[in-house]
Amino acid sequence: MQPIEEIALRVRIASLETRHRDLDMVLAHLLATEFRDELVLKRMKKEKLALKDQIEHLRVQLVPDIPA
Repeated sequence: MQPIEEIALRVRIASLETRHRDLDMVLAHLLATEFRDELVLKRMKKEKLALKDQIEHLRVQLVPDIPA
């Protein structure tokens, strides 16, 4: 992997992590209040999970291949 590609991946991961943390804070706030629009909560939780999956997928790409 070229250094510029690694930097791009790390920037993308940081961006996704920020979005994941933001969603986590919003969800915590909504659950602490009396907000009970289950559809909105479900969509936000689904997006948060998808972000986590994307982050893990990108992190795997940063690990160098081990020769057999």
